[in-house]
Amino acid sequence: MPLAFHQVDAFTDQPFAGNPAMVYRLDAWLDDGLMQRIAAEHNLAETAFMVRQGSAWHIRWFTPASEVPLCGHATLAAAKVLFDLYQEPAEVLHFTCLSGDLQVARRGERLELDFPVRRAEPVTPVLRDEAERALGLEVEQVLALFNADGSVQELMVVLASEADVRALQPDLRALATLPGLGVLVTAGGQQHDFVSRYFAPSIGIDEDPVTGSTHCILMPYWVERLGRTTLNAFQCSARGGELLCRLDGERVKIAGHARHIASGQLLL
Repeated sequence: MPLAFHQVDAFTDQPFAGNPAMVYRLDAWLDDGLMQRIAAEHNLAETAFMVRQGSAWHIRWFTPASEVPLCGHATLAAAKVLFDLYQEPAEVLHFTCLSGDLQVARRGERLELDFPVRRAEPVTPVLRDEAERALGLEVEQVLALFNADGSVQELMVVLASEADVRALQPDLRALATLPGLGVLVTAGGQQHDFVSRYFAPSIGIDEDPVTGSTHCILMPYWVERLGRTTLNAFQCSARGGELLCRLDGERVKIAGHARHIASGQLLL
């Protein structure tokens, strides 16, 4: 059974930059275990699978190790595939997922994600100390995005400068023991309003090149701190990626370019 796949570099207009994602448009869902094995085979940060559901697309994302509840760059990649390769006529695509309803709209040369705001809150002094030890430097703040049951979904660490973010070499084994899916590190930027990096070794991603979903957490924080609702962001991984972000009530609009890199068939 051949399955078509498409690889897209998200949040960049250049090949071999931004964040690569693999995209499958399916007629019906595959077995969960099979989708996980396919994602592990591709070994990219995310592989997106989508099935049409009425006028929307039900989308799911898998890292090489597990399914995740929200992913920005692979949603951007999925929209790029639908718009350019499958000639979807709509100007706005609607997606449903574990985190609710999402949209992706054409905005000139960019595609714009419409994601829910996710607000982080302070953590206990004990968890702050654990995060500081894993990162290996003094931090300004440690916040967390909490699940409904009070468990940590993501950690967010604020550093003093962009230079600190860029130079960071965390202890990945120690990071993997912290609660939550990953650790988001951020600081004010020099040429951008803020910068970030994202590490998630516990789910098979030592460092994610560009992470759209984390900007749902970053934007409420930096909007309050900078006093503006439209901000330029840069994720300063080795590949790097730019994001134009806007806070609109309880939604975060995240715009970026996407570049189709390759297509092929998986033979099962």
